[in-house]
Amino acid sequence: MIWLSNVLHLSLKELRCALRDRTMMGAILVSFTVAVYVVAMGAKSDVSNVSIGLVDSDRSGLSMRLRDALRPPMFNPPVEMTPQAAQVAMDEGRMMFVITIPEHFEADVQGQRSPVVQVAVDATAMAQGGLGLAYISEIILTETMDFLRVKNFDSMLPTRSLVHVLFNPNSTTSWFTSIMQVINNVTVLSVVLVGAAVIRERERGTIEHLLVMPVRPSEIAVAKIVANGLLILVAVGLSMVLVVQGVLRVPVSGSLTLFLVGTGLYLFSLTALGVLLATVASSMPQFGLLAVPVFVIMYLLSGSGTPSESMPPWLQNVMLLSPSTHYVRLAQGILYRAAGLDIVWPQMLAVAGIGAAFLLMALLRFRAMLARQG
Repeated sequence: MIWLSNVLHLSLKELRCALRDRTMMGAILVSFTVAVYVVAMGAKSDVSNVSIGLVDSDRSGLSMRLRDALRPPMFNPPVEMTPQAAQVAMDEGRMMFVITIPEHFEADVQGQRSPVVQVAVDATAMAQGGLGLAYISEIILTETMDFLRVKNFDSMLPTRSLVHVLFNPNSTTSWFTSIMQVINNVTVLSVVLVGAAVIRERERGTIEHLLVMPVRPSEIAVAKIVANGLLILVAVGLSMVLVVQGVLRVPVSGSLTLFLVGTGLYLFSLTALGVLLATVASSMPQFGLLAVPVFVIMYLLSGSGTPSESMPPWLQNVMLLSPSTHYVRLAQGILYRAAGLDIVWPQMLAVAGIGAAFLLMALLRFRAMLARQG
């Protein structure tokens, strides 16, 4: 009871310090409101308003038909240009696609001589380049078959694909990017907030005040974890309700309460990691340099940006030691697929176990740091 009482009072002290830090509170406010909205509405991997050039050497009815089929919102109206101008536009990055229609294209199509339509792609925009090429190929095939009056071409093939899009039937990008942005903000701010709290005590000299008080190192460390984790958890809950569901109209299929429970476990793990990193660094600049690679690795390899299945098997196994991998899986399972506790409990257990290991290492390092400080 004495330990819990000390943690409670120290947590209240940490909350008061955090709430008085206007810079940090402003960063939390912007990260879970403006940043979520801007990323959800602006960051798109699908084909939208893509620039496209057209080198039409045929000037026939079929080539005009292909040009008119490339319409907004996926493609901007094609810009007709010469081959030389098209090459310069590709080199300068002004055109993502350039379609070259050869001479006698319509005559060769009618004579079944298999003419070739060249599509040049700027693959520096990898996602839009790959999707756009698939769309353009489908448009060219469909328009050519209609021109030849070949109706129901798909029914003439020996096989036919039947696609069912689950959980996001319209492939709306904001449904994915908004929630993933919330998860990324949790990862960054939880580590920074608790790490800054530890280093702030040391740089301001208030750590000596704690050393003369009848409190244990574990009570000091756990109080920082509880206070800063609670602050981020409240921000996540408000962001999900007000921004993600309210402003962006993203449907949440599962239990928001269960998601917040999983978020609390994830915050426990990351704040413990933040304390651990803060005990290694001796100043705030060092802490920043140490924390940035951790953020980048956890973001890029957690599955929030790219699927984990696309990574090498050995890297997938290594990333199982990261709490972000399990948190992304449980968040996607709960919010997108309406998974319950009976499905996501392994991920929640893994996050809690990794957090316990981080906390143990952080307490050992924190006790050693206080001993040197004293």
